[in-house]
Amino acid sequence: MPKPKPPYPPEFRARIVELAKAGRTSSLAEEFHVTDTTVRNWVRQSELDEGTRQDGLTSDGRDLNPQPLGSKPKGITAPG
Repeated sequence: MPKPKPPYPPEFRARIVELAKAGRTSSLAEEFHVTDTTVRNWVRQSELDEGTRQDGLTSDGRDLNPQPLGSKPKGITAPG
């Protein structure tokens, strides 16, 4: 199994988001070797953090609630 990639540095993410918001979206993912989805997710998260979107959690809110939706809290087992 291949090793997972380490997370991208915050400065790198911020630069990609800045370029995307400036209108440079077509070749951005290819040029910086990330996926289009990654760029969209970073821009979306940036907009949530800035308060220009309200349809998700901010980075602070995600830190407070790190468990994915639908998952069981640790220590709870299924009956049976």
